Amino acid sequence: MTTSRTPSQPPLIPQPPQLPLPPPPPPLLPSPPSRDELRGHLVASLIAGDVATSRENNLGNYQRLAERDPGYLFGIEPSGRWNAADILGLMAQRCGVSPDPAVRRGPDRIDPDLTIDALEAVAARLRKAAERRERVLLATGHPSGLLPMYIDFARALARSGCPILMPESGPVVAESAWCDVRYICGVGTLGTGGGLRHTHSPAPMHASLANLDSTGEPLPGLVVADHGWAGDAGQAGVDTVGFADSNDPALFVAEAEGIVSVTVPLDDNVPPHLYAPLTAYVLQSADVFY
Repeated sequence: MTTSRTPSQPPLIPQPPQLPLPPPPPPLLPSPPSRDELRGHLVASLIAGDVATSRENNLGNYQRLAERDPGYLFGIEPSGRWNAADILGLMAQRCGVSPDPAVRRGPDRIDPDLTIDALEAVAARLRKAAERRERVLLATGHPSGLLPMYIDFARALARSGCPILMPESGPVVAESAWCDVRYICGVGTLGTGGGLRHTHSPAPMHASLANLDSTGEPLPGLVVADHGWAGDAGQAGVDTVGFADSNDPALFVAEAEGIVSVTVPLDDNVPPHLYAPLTAYVLQSADVFY
């Protein structure tokens, strides 16, 4: 007689607990702020309002520019007399520093509304570049602060059909050091072997534009830059929008003389992520996105 046997059941394998799905990645840029929200962010992040740049530093640099120190000219050749008092008056008007020459010490200020007005002027110029599909060159002498903002501008303009220029320069001497131009996601910076260099020098832009000329290429329709990158481009006759701190008066003089089209007053070296709301505001106002 045979006995039927119930087949054995396979052992139960414990199932791992169901973990919640990770949140979606954050957007590349935050939602564009309103003007009031942006003003609040500028002040809270010290990009404008009461900034870290000292009054002593500001006044010292105004005097150096008045003396035509090449390190503070950013490649421009002013036609006006521009003594220290003239420069202080201009910086009070266009940047928002204290106009009182008796104020010699302590913190100084950038007017956030002047910053936003200039950002809106930059946006209008970017919109025009996108509509025309202009050739654009972007570069920064402040890669530790402003580089991500320029990268986002480059991406948005490229998506709109603008050729983003990256001309070769060859070796460049800037502030007595041998360097080379390095393009990071379409944005020119100054390289020193394994790092990127902060620079006021106009030499990198001068070499880059000379390369375009030597190869028979036209100059850019627009340059978006700061420091000597912006000053040299404007002096070469290229339509330029720039960004400058309250201790960098050369680009404000250049704007006053029509050498550059727009200069945005802001602290140019806060942590990079703090510029993202500015970037979003400009790109929305320009109606260019990526």
